[in-house]
Amino acid sequence: MQENELRALISLLDDPDNEIFDHVEQHLITCGPEVIPLLEETWESSFDPLSQTRIENIIHRIQFDQIKNDLQIWALQNSSDLLEGLLIINRYQYPNLDEDIVHMQLAELRRNAWFHLMYEMSPLEKVKLLNNVLFREFGLSGNTANYHDPQNSFIHKVLETKKGNPLSLACIYSIIAQKLDIPIYGINLPKHFVAAYIEEELQTPLFYINVFNRGQVMKHDDIYSFLKQLNLSPKEEYILPCTNVAIIKRVIRNLMTAYDHIGNLEKKEEVAILLALLEE
Repeated sequence: MQENELRALISLLDDPDNEIFDHVEQHLITCGPEVIPLLEETWESSFDPLSQTRIENIIHRIQFDQIKNDLQIWALQNSSDLLEGLLIINRYQYPNLDEDIVHMQLAELRRNAWFHLMYEMSPLEKVKLLNNVLFREFGLSGNTANYHDPQNSFIHKVLETKKGNPLSLACIYSIIAQKLDIPIYGINLPKHFVAAYIEEELQTPLFYINVFNRGQVMKHDDIYSFLKQLNLSPKEEYILPCTNVAIIKRVIRNLMTAYDHIGNLEKKEEVAILLALLEE
C-alpha cells in the first residue's frame, strides 16, 4: 500500500462510526510494522484523545503480533540462541529498545572475564573469576527488595539496574560463560532457578551455582536437600541442564506472576498467549 493510501486510512481513525473504525483498524494491523512510523507521526500531531488512544492500541497490536511471530520462529529455528529469546520477550515491554546496547554490555562483560581467563584454570577457579567480574566488579545482585517486579524478567533492565531474579541472573551468567567456552548451563530447579558447571564428557553437573547468591557453589547434596524440602524427588528435569525453550517459558511464567502480583491482568493474559505458543 502506498504512503498516501496509508495516510488516508489513518485519517479515518477519529471517525465516530465504530464499524468504519473496526475496518480501518484491521486493515492497518495487517500492514504490519512498516505502518508504525506513520502512526507515531500522526499520534504526535494529533490533539484528539480518542484518536491517540486508538493509535496506541493499534501500534501495540502490531508489535504484539510481531513478537508472537518472532517467538514461534525462534522456537523452531533459533532456540540455541538464548539471548535472542530473551530479547524477544524484552520487546514486549520495550519494543523500541536499541538492542545493540545489550549486545555491547554482554560483550564488555565477556571481555573483562576473558582478560583474566587462563587455560589451566580449574572449573572452580573459572567460576570464581566469573563471580568476581559479574558480582564484585559489575555489581549484579539479586533483587530481594522487589522480587516480583516485572523488570526482573527483562534482560536490558537487569543489566541497567544490576538487579534481577534467580532466572534472569542465571541467564546472564550462563550466556557470558558460554561465550568464554565455559560449560555453564541453566538448571530448571523448582522455586529457585540455578546454573551448573557441566562435565562435558558425561554431560552431567560437576557442581551447581546459586547465581542469586553471588555465585555460591552448591554440591549435589545441596540440590537434593532443597528438593526434599519441597517434597520432590530428584528427577532429571530438576537436576540436569534444561533447554532454552524451557528457560523462556519460565521467564514468561515469572512475568505472569509479576503482573498478577501488581494487578495488571491485561498484561498477564497477553504474556499467557506467548506461553501458549511455546506449549503447542
